[in-house]
Amino acid sequence: MRNRVGAILVGALVALIIGALSLFVVDQRQNAIVFRLGEVVEIKTTPGLYFKIPLLDNVRYFDVRILTIDTAEPERFLTSEKKNVLVDLFVKWRITDVRQYYVSVGGNEGLAQTRLLQTINDGLRAEFGNRTVHEVVSGERDKIMDLMREKANEDATKIGVEVIDVRLKRVDLPQEVSVDVYRRMEAERKRVANELRSTGAAESERIRAEADKQREVIVAQAYREAQRIKGEGDARATAIYARAYEQNPEFYAFYRSLEAYRASFRDRSDVLVLEPNSEFFKYLRSSGRQGK
Repeated sequence: MRNRVGAILVGALVALIIGALSLFVVDQRQNAIVFRLGEVVEIKTTPGLYFKIPLLDNVRYFDVRILTIDTAEPERFLTSEKKNVLVDLFVKWRITDVRQYYVSVGGNEGLAQTRLLQTINDGLRAEFGNRTVHEVVSGERDKIMDLMREKANEDATKIGVEVIDVRLKRVDLPQEVSVDVYRRMEAERKRVANELRSTGAAESERIRAEADKQREVIVAQAYREAQRIKGEGDARATAIYARAYEQNPEFYAFYRSLEAYRASFRDRSDVLVLEPNSEFFKYLRSSGRQGK
């Protein structure tokens, strides 16, 4: 009885071991290649539980998530002006054909990254060699990144991978070149500033001259209007005086004489040298005779 129980336990253990060796799991982040005696017999791209022949089959897993290549040190490239620029970049890629990936680079991620970087560096050398420093730093940076992604992806399909994105994190000038570039930039900015100041000064003079001209015109027009109004007032006053004179000439003459006396004798220091029988004393003489 004991021997039978022991045999059952041994059989169950052996079955469990064989079952464990016969099953493998592929999750959603992976693809798997099943090898039989070193030959590729099956590719598993769908997540799930699968069977294999123990001892004959072995399984190798490959990560199909988006991977990143990030350069440790910036690379030097020459522009069309024969100036060095330092480029720091990163690449986003993933495996799309596991069989081709294994056949091309042996499933070695390091070899795949090296090949992609070589392709991208060769493309960058060609693109930078046809562009100036300004174009590669800011002017056509997006265009260069798009071209690099397209070229790298064309080569990447040959090894079963896809290049999703190529980004230039930094494009800088070496220290020895930066100083000269900054000096030229500073001189250019000063030249532009001087031009703007000159333009501003000329515009200021033009505006000031125009304002002075308008002021003179306004003053002249105001003076002309004032003279016109004054003339009209004098004419009306003269007309009023004339009408008053016509109504009572004697009274008008008397009133004007009083105005003349008031104006003449306003200050005690005023001195008049006139003959006693002068017409100026006409109403004074008349007043004296009436008083007597």
